[in-house]
Amino acid sequence: MLSERSKYVRQAAKFKKNTDDVQAPKRVEEVIAKVRNLALEYGLNPEIIEQIYRTMIACFIEFEMKEHRK
Repeated sequence: MLSERSKYVRQAAKFKKNTDDVQAPKRVEEVIAKVRNLALEYGLNPEIIEQIYRTMIACFIEFEMKEHRK
């Protein structure tokens, strides 16, 4: 799934107009809220899930920023 996500990130970088579109902090917080709620629903620790997702999102944003600069 991560490999597939990388492909989508690479494609999305071509269409975004600026770095704010890439970083999308509001969207990041929406995703974090969603996964925290899912974690609670499935009996997982929301703090752990949030850390995992924040790390993953940060890595993909960095990757997309590099692609966007090309």
